[in-house]
Amino acid sequence: MGVQSAKRLRMNASLTNINLTAGLLFSGGQDSATCLAWALETFDHVETIGFQYGQRHDVEMTCRMDVRQSVKAQFPQWAKKLGEDHVISLAGLGQISETSLTRDVEIGVHENGLPTTFVPGRNLIFLNYAAALGWRRGFTNLVAGMCEADFSGYPDCRKETLDSQMHAISLGLDRPFSLHTPLMHLSKAGAWELAESLGGDGLVEIIRTKSHTCYKGVHAELHDWGYGCATCPACELRAKGWTEFASQGA
Repeated sequence: MGVQSAKRLRMNASLTNINLTAGLLFSGGQDSATCLAWALETFDHVETIGFQYGQRHDVEMTCRMDVRQSVKAQFPQWAKKLGEDHVISLAGLGQISETSLTRDVEIGVHENGLPTTFVPGRNLIFLNYAAALGWRRGFTNLVAGMCEADFSGYPDCRKETLDSQMHAISLGLDRPFSLHTPLMHLSKAGAWELAESLGGDGLVEIIRTKSHTCYKGVHAELHDWGYGCATCPACELRAKGWTEFASQGA
């Protein structure tokens, strides 16, 4: 769902009087930072939601606030739309997860083909908690950066999975919740392109220098594509996408 889709959403909302408020699942990585800009362009009010679940790369909890503040400072048209930030503790998820994201163990692939960075149920749990918060705060639109086109192979990033989860949430909360995933069918290069279309070079630079994606939590050296270890799957995907994006503008 790109810029044109965002415009169509606003047009449809104005015709049907839909509440244009959204809750954004916001980790502070490239994907959620891009989705922040998309949500601010699309909705009248956006609240951000972060999760602490014992993640190895908890530096993202600092970076997410850096991204928020930078976007607010550089884009006054969005600043007035950026609402409250919420951080939800999910320590229990980290305690029951034997993964490379929640333990200091080598990143690899399980015998079943899933990456060891897969945290079982993570996205499904995130959506449940975000919807529960929305039920209290009065929003039924959720925005998230899941993608099934250029990702690490997580089954809870697939559109089919997410559609099923949102159907259950809507039934269970007795409200019609909607999930917007603007990156669902985009490559990582496409995500950079979407950021550029939304906020130009300024937004691209914020995402490049302020966001954090590295699974190992390395945030020391700034590469062309951003901070990271340059060897984990998340860094490799981000670097590959950046190279493709940069080459198109060369």
